[in-house]
Amino acid sequence: MNADFIFLTVSCFIVITLATVVVRARYRREFLVNEGFVGLLYRRGKLVAAFAPGLYARWGTHFRLQCLDRRQVLLAVAGQEVLTADNVAVKLSVVLTTQLVDAAKAVQTADNHTGHIYSATQTAIRTAVAGATLEALLGQRVALGAQLRELVAPAAAALGVQIHAAEVRDVMLPGDLRKAFSETLKARQQGQAALERARGESAALRNLANAARLLEDHPALATLRFLQTLEAAEGRQTLVMNDLAPLLATHKTRGASDPGPSATEN
Repeated sequence: MNADFIFLTVSCFIVITLATVVVRARYRREFLVNEGFVGLLYRRGKLVAAFAPGLYARWGTHFRLQCLDRRQVLLAVAGQEVLTADNVAVKLSVVLTTQLVDAAKAVQTADNHTGHIYSATQTAIRTAVAGATLEALLGQRVALGAQLRELVAPAAAALGVQIHAAEVRDVMLPGDLRKAFSETLKARQQGQAALERARGESAALRNLANAARLLEDHPALATLRFLQTLEAAEGRQTLVMNDLAPLLATHKTRGASDPGPSATEN
């Protein structure tokens, strides 16, 4: 009797364990979402949950997990030819820094949210360039990037995407216009260099004029300058003078004013 009861108990336990394993293997699903991604869980084609990074378990069948990247992404918009306000054809290439903030909206609103943002950026480039002159485009790239971001941000927000920044990378000009700008820049640099040389020469002439006036008002300065030159030469140079009278007069004056070693010793 006891043996039959034990056998029946063990048999029931084994059957229950096998049934649990089969049910678990057939109806329990685990889903892993990596860091930096968001997981959209579908069941029978319907969105039922959005998962942050982590491990999740669900009971049932017909599940499907779609993982979308939530990290910042660079979107490069290739250059397209656009006319400026002064009718100059230029090509602008722009780089957008985008980030997915609402995965469900991005998936349910558009089939390809990146393509929609790309197209909206091209339209914004045409609008911004058409209202600015070539000189403004070349000198205000940062302001142009901010303007493009303001134009693209509403369309991106409707797709669940945030635009962090828009940067104008290149402004490409026609060949003849590039040559004209290069020649203008070269002429401007040459003119600046000539102006700097003229300023330096003018300053040198002013210094010479001031020195000439000082020598004219104080002739003894020339002699003192000559003595300084002799002291600096220290016998390494040979100097020839026609008239030593001013030098001797100055030397006598200095000698009379100098008490000398003997006076000091007494």
